[in-house]
Amino acid sequence: MKKKKSIKYIIGDIVGLMTCFFVFIVPFIFMLVNALKDRREANRLSLALPEMPQWQNFVEVFKTGDYQILTAFKNSIILTAFSVLGLVVFSAMAGYVIQRRKDRTTKIVNTLVMAGLMIPAAILPTIWVMQTVHLYKTMPGMILVEIALQTPFTIMLYRGFMSTIPIELEEAAYIDGCTPFSVFRKIIFPLLKPVTATVVILDAVTIFNDFTNPLYFFPGKENLTVQVTLYNFMGQFSSSYNMLFADVLIITVPMLVIFLIFNQKIVDGMVAGSVKG
Repeated sequence: MKKKKSIKYIIGDIVGLMTCFFVFIVPFIFMLVNALKDRREANRLSLALPEMPQWQNFVEVFKTGDYQILTAFKNSIILTAFSVLGLVVFSAMAGYVIQRRKDRTTKIVNTLVMAGLMIPAAILPTIWVMQTVHLYKTMPGMILVEIALQTPFTIMLYRGFMSTIPIELEEAAYIDGCTPFSVFRKIIFPLLKPVTATVVILDAVTIFNDFTNPLYFFPGKENLTVQVTLYNFMGQFSSSYNMLFADVLIITVPMLVIFLIFNQKIVDGMVAGSVKG
């Protein structure tokens, strides 16, 4: 019986690994191989190795549009950094209050927050509001949009992890004369490091790779983000797949490396809050 179960697990692992290989690894190899070809070779869209690796394709991508990809990286890094910072501060506090308080108002707020996971952003009304408050086409406005969109998921992660922290720690702090804010700042927040690492990585990858929201809410040549450059390159290099794939690799590799390095932290942080409800 055990042998049959072990064989099933082995077969399942092999199937899973093969699926991951063909779904994730093969497309990456395909892009890398074609990014190193000249235009004639790359347009064949084959997995054959290049006759002579064309590393200058990556240099040409950086030079295109007066180094627009460097501007895009700067904008994406600023957008990602400040959005993640706002999400960590706001969502940690919100998750703490929602988890600890059990009154009717908190339940209503929690329902509204969770509804944000299902309700998509309304493009035109959001643009109208941003124009009204003079935040349209500005970095602060784009940061607020990203924070608003990622808040429900981030609060959900913090709330789940918060349930694993014993409430007796807070009660002891209150007895010692701590205020609610100092309890959160000195006791609760330092204990949230595992889930904070998960939040930082997941939200950073999501915001850095966001395409549609910067396209709608942050238009303009000087406001390019890395994903929008891909949209521009598709029009400019529609017949030069080597340049197109080189751009895809340049904007994909940074977040891919970060994800691979911190993959275990992501899993630990997401599983930690699933012990208690």
